[in-house]
Amino acid sequence: MANTLRRLVNTTTYKLLQNKLETWYKEYHINSCDQNLNRCCELIELTSKVQAELFTILSLAASEGGVYSGVDTIKSRFLPWLGSSFTVITSGVTSDISFNLLQESAEKDRKLRKLATFHEQEMLELETELNTTRRQLGTIKQEIAGRRSPISISPVTNRSPTYGKLTSASRHARLVSRFNDLYANERLNTQNLLRRYVDDLEMVQRIIFIATAEAFQAAKMAFRQFKLRVRKTLSPSHLGPESLDETVMNYIIRNLDLYDVQSSINDVIRSMSVNPKISFPPEVDFILISSFIRDVCRVAFALQTLEPPLDIAFMSDGELFNENKYRRSYDSDFTAPLVVYHIWPALMENDTVVAKGEAFTKRGALWSPSKSRSRSSSPIRSRSSSPIRALSSRSRSPSPIRRSISPRH
Repeated sequence: MANTLRRLVNTTTYKLLQNKLETWYKEYHINSCDQNLNRCCELIELTSKVQAELFTILSLAASEGGVYSGVDTIKSRFLPWLGSSFTVITSGVTSDISFNLLQESAEKDRKLRKLATFHEQEMLELETELNTTRRQLGTIKQEIAGRRSPISISPVTNRSPTYGKLTSASRHARLVSRFNDLYANERLNTQNLLRRYVDDLEMVQRIIFIATAEAFQAAKMAFRQFKLRVRKTLSPSHLGPESLDETVMNYIIRNLDLYDVQSSINDVIRSMSVNPKISFPPEVDFILISSFIRDVCRVAFALQTLEPPLDIAFMSDGELFNENKYRRSYDSDFTAPLVVYHIWPALMENDTVVAKGEAFTKRGALWSPSKSRSRSSSPIRSRSSSPIRALSSRSRSPSPIRRSISPRH
């Protein structure tokens, strides 16, 4: 019995189970349904293996006491526990195998933590380099912003051949993680904010999705224009050894704060105000979610600096549901083949899915008259019994940025 108990202690099984449970809790909202189910099954399997070891120890401990020792304990504690419909999931592997599996799982966790530490160190080195470059190019920033004179940037020397690949991989991982954070955090916060003004959850989700898509479009356009301005300024004085395109991209990466994000926010709000798929109460405006739009624009702009750049997937209502690109929302019909509307876009690297999006599917919804949307209908509530103005009428009103916000309580 002592050897079995010693092995159970040495493998730190319960600590491993707790770590896995905490990791699953942190990633639950960004995992797909299948990923969450696999995590749950993994924990059930590990728990059952631990239970098998404990039952072995129970049997050995009872036998060490002789024929009648331990009877009172078994009657008072063990039998009532079994009587409460408790079931033990038996395992088809031996004790040694189960401990080996636990050790392998712990080794994988250690490798993942080591990899995360490596990336953190790499990011710190990158941040240090960027801060040094910002100090050296302080005067150049103002010249680029005002478009007043040519610029000469000193080449970066004494770099390892793998430096560019390492920093690119680090930025890639960081930006993909930030995109997932937008989905898991900022999106839900914005959804809770909009529900104060709009009763229809579908309309709220449509507003957030269209805001995200428009933000990507505006940020990509701003990136192309910014890149052209930098290239035009650097071209007359460029000496190398880097190519002109590499010099331009390095400058943009080091000076992402020069991005005029407010201009992109204004473009997004203007586009949303005339979009026939969404509407808003007349007493408030889409500027209410400008903070969310700002965050998406900044991430979308930075994603264009990667090689290759990342972008959201092309999508349309009524398209075939693609399990490789999207996960279904919790209230979807999981047998429906078509997408009614999208909740969050998928992030793509060329034709490869980097991060899954989310979509709502339901059989027959696209052909049901009750689900059709027109510019004369409104899914929102108002304070009075008078009808809400349609989206078509408010599209002729002044710019949405100049209208005031009056929150609904």
